[in-house]
Formats: sequence, C-alpha cells, structure tokens
Amino acid sequence: MAKKKQRQQSSATPATLAATRAGVEFTTHSYEHDPAAPSYGAEAAEALGMPPERVFKTLVAQVDGALTVAVVPVSASLDLKALASAAGGKRAAMADPAAVERTTGYVLGGVSPLGQRKQLPTVLDASALGHGTVCVSAGRRGLEIELAPGDLAALTGAVTAPIARTGGA
Repeated sequence: MAKKKQRQQSSATPATLAATRAGVEFTTHSYEHDPAAPSYGAEAAEALGMPPERVFKTLVAQVDGALTVAVVPVSASLDLKALASAAGGKRAAMADPAAVERTTGYVLGGVSPLGQRKQLPTVLDASALGHGTVCVSAGRRGLEIELAPGDLAALTGAVTAPIARTGGA
C-alpha cells in the first residue's frame, strides 16, 4: 500500500495538483526523456505519438520588463511582436533562463504554464482552441498533461491570441 501511494505522489507536480484542485479533467502522459534531444517539445510529440500542433511548449519572455508566459505549438516559434501586443506591451524578448526557473519553480524543458511558483501573465496561442485537447508540460521533463484548451486558459488566466509563427521549433 505504501508503495502505491508513493508512486501516485511521484507523478504529482504543482501543475497536476493545480488541475486536480480546480476539478478539471486531464490525463498525464509520461515518456523516457532523452537528455540529448535537441527540442523538448518535439521529443514529447514524437514520444507520445501526437501531432506537434497539439503539443504546446511553454516559453517565458519579458514584455516591457515583466515576465510573461507564452504557450505555443511545438511545431511553431514564438512571434515576440505578437506576444508584446497581446500582453498589452511594446517590446518583448526572451527571459533570462535563471529568472524563469527561479520565478516559475520549474527547470527549463519542464516549465508548465500550470502551478507556477508565481503565476505570471499568460498568452495562449489561438490555434489551441481548434483542438479538443492539448498537451503542455506537467512540470518536469518527460511528463505532459493533456487537457481542454479552455481549461488551460481558465486555469492560467490566459489571454488567447495568435502569437505563433509556423515553421519554427
């Protein structure tokens, strides 16, 4: 019995706990993370056998000096100008990795838009709304959480806007 409880807790992350507390329906997917993988998001999509348009990466940028989360498909790149506009700012640049880890409580490659240490303003790419469910990091490398895009937006307080540029990874 103690072993079963321990296994259940080991798959719990601040992201899955936030979704559980909110009462949203979700599924977790785990896979063996390869530290040599060139792209965490592409690795997740391939390992899970999901189209990359349904697997989203969590990026953190500074919009006019304020850390802001951008959630875009792994098959796309972030359009910083579009992010700045969607967040009500003028300029956006990728955030310092150490600041991202310190502020979110997650390590790079495992940053989830859910359950962050300090909830940051979030912008979800509008393409997410075209899917019944999407996957985002569940808070550690090799663990994804699949949920409805509306639930993801509600849990993060996200604004939805077209912030992805296709063709980048």
